[in-house]
Amino acid sequence: MTESRRVLTGITTSGTPHLGNYVGAIKPAIQTSRDPSLQSFYFLADYHALVKCFEGERVHRSTLEIAATWLALGLDTSRSVFYRQSDIPEIPELTWLLTCVTAKGLMNRAHAYKAQVAENEAAGEDPDYGITMGLFCYPVLMAADILMFNAHSVPVGRDQIQHLEMARDIAARFNHRYGEHFVLPEAAVDEHVATLPGTDGRKMSKSYDNIIPLWLPANKLRKAIMKIKTNSQEPGEPKDPDTAAVYAIYAAFASPSQRTEMRQAFADGIAWGEVKQQLFELVDAELAEPRERYEALINDPPRIEKELKLGAERAREIATPFVQRLRDAVGLRALQ
Repeated sequence: MTESRRVLTGITTSGTPHLGNYVGAIKPAIQTSRDPSLQSFYFLADYHALVKCFEGERVHRSTLEIAATWLALGLDTSRSVFYRQSDIPEIPELTWLLTCVTAKGLMNRAHAYKAQVAENEAAGEDPDYGITMGLFCYPVLMAADILMFNAHSVPVGRDQIQHLEMARDIAARFNHRYGEHFVLPEAAVDEHVATLPGTDGRKMSKSYDNIIPLWLPANKLRKAIMKIKTNSQEPGEPKDPDTAAVYAIYAAFASPSQRTEMRQAFADGIAWGEVKQQLFELVDAELAEPRERYEALINDPPRIEKELKLGAERAREIATPFVQRLRDAVGLRALQ
């Protein structure tokens, strides 16, 4: 019998889930998890959070919120392996094994590192000012996340493709030196998964302070949607949906027929306030039931902890013997 293809997705525990996370990563991942031909791994990337977030309470709270989010939205943990990264001690061990075969030149080319160096140079600072080894080496940790479970496919946005290429490079180097141990993972870029704009029209991101949190109560959700930036066109004037942030968000939640109707409404000059009201009703209808489940879960941390511990046990059933084989391969084994 052919082994199932493995798909792996992680989400960093450094903030509150927002609509962009839901549409761009969580919703499609949960849909994928229901495919019986795939073995799905989903993890809370709390080690990754430490690269940029130095507030322990924020990382802890984010871990709770994100775990509750996945469970509230219907992740079936009996079919998927759902775990917290820091519960798998084999991951930092594998990170070191991979670090020892990773070329520094490869890390020098990492987008995040290069961007920070460029920012420092533009400000007249030392090129490495404020850059930690966590930031410099985090592509190796990301490679370890993927290679630990020999994931065949990793859903990513276009801005994350480099990390998959680095993981492939690192895996190939290790295989060349110590034998064939790792599958070379592939990036799965879904061109149809939306990148949501935020309330100011830029990409929805915590760093831009333009997010719409996923689990706002209905009245606060409506207020947040009403703040989405629009132009000054009056009711009755035809409007261009392709340049409107409010339409882009609507399209991510709407059915094909609803999108067609809304595009026609734009051509007919629908008022911005009416567009936002319809957007609110659409989003609230989709999230109302999961919001109730989320509230129950967020107030029951032991229930979430139990799910994560069970997931870690399942993950370690794979990770522990695999790392032992890798230890043997590199020479870390008993003398007799």
